[in-house]
Amino acid sequence: MVLLSGFFSSSETSLMALNRYRLKHKANAGNKAAIKALRLLEKPDRLLGVILMGNNFVNIFASSIATIIAIRLLGEAGIAIAAGLLTLIILIFSEVAPKTVAALYPEKIAFRAVYILEPLLMLFSSIVWFVNIVANNFLKLFNVDVAKTKQDHSLSQEELQTLIDEATGQLPKQYRDMLTSILRLESVTVEDVMIPKQEIYAVDVDQPFDEFLKCLQHSPYTRIPLFRGNLDDDFVGILNLRRALPVLMRNEIALKDIIKMSRPAYYVPETTPLSKQLGNFNKNKRRMALIVDEYGDLQGLLTVEDLLEEIVGKLSTDARAKEIDTIAIHADGSMTIDAAEFIRDLNKEYLLDLPTDGPKTLNGLVQEQLETLPPVGTCIKVGNYTLEVLEVSQNAIETIKISLITPKKT
Repeated sequence: MVLLSGFFSSSETSLMALNRYRLKHKANAGNKAAIKALRLLEKPDRLLGVILMGNNFVNIFASSIATIIAIRLLGEAGIAIAAGLLTLIILIFSEVAPKTVAALYPEKIAFRAVYILEPLLMLFSSIVWFVNIVANNFLKLFNVDVAKTKQDHSLSQEELQTLIDEATGQLPKQYRDMLTSILRLESVTVEDVMIPKQEIYAVDVDQPFDEFLKCLQHSPYTRIPLFRGNLDDDFVGILNLRRALPVLMRNEIALKDIIKMSRPAYYVPETTPLSKQLGNFNKNKRRMALIVDEYGDLQGLLTVEDLLEEIVGKLSTDARAKEIDTIAIHADGSMTIDAAEFIRDLNKEYLLDLPTDGPKTLNGLVQEQLETLPPVGTCIKVGNYTLEVLEVSQNAIETIKISLITPKKT
């Protein structure tokens, strides 16, 4: 009876301690024990019913036998001795020890126990059904409806992030970083990663034709926005140089031939989440989008490559990569940075903790804090950092020095 009690106790603990996601994976792979365990766990009230029925039966039966033996050997005084001794034996050998092993090795115990529990459930289904009916109706007195209450094993974004962080041994760091970036796509908008309007490489079709062709030849990109006069007012389209190459190779070529090869612009609101835009690029068969604000004014440009960089990091083939490094790290840990750098990129690359819920660049962050264009030498405190203005142009901050504030020793 003590051994049977230990079996039921370990079965209960092991089945309830199973990792549901690993269990589903093994069941989908065809593991028979996993399939049986998953089937039993679909109705936990019935499973617990047969386990507890068996456990209580063998415990009570063991207690009855011990009481009879104790009375025959020691008389009525033996009842207390038998109760105390049996309680200690059941506690150690039927509860603590089996449940500890089951918690440490849930799959090993559970995958063997299901071959016994499933026939027992079928054999005593009517008794289990009656017990569950009574128990469930009793729970309704406390507003607990077992039929309507379903266990939700889905994970929130924060729980998924914790799962990824704990998968240190199973996943290399670069893969964990990629998974983390994918989870954050929902909270990042196209405005956060777009190329600002002033940095867009676009070509004016109203300039002399020879100059126009030179701009196309010297383009570092495959796709080039075309406009007339002003990028904001008259947008012509997006020219794919690869597709337009046969036309550009002709001896005689006219501007209208090139314009015919361009595609209409694809506009996207600046508040669109990256997760949604990734699907929109695929759905619309586009690789470039123009970002507009709520008034329809052009704010920037987004490409599939920019979006993918949010997941895999900087691409080595990035045509916007500058020949001169815009960031210098000094011996004391401070950094001299181009004020046009994006705050999100700096946080990701250098593990900083600058605020990202406001301006997108360091220039914008400092100007928002001061509400003016500061002179050289101005210092401000942002979080745990001091930002010192090193260079200023006519309308923007050019260079900033960032230093981490070291707490004073007391």
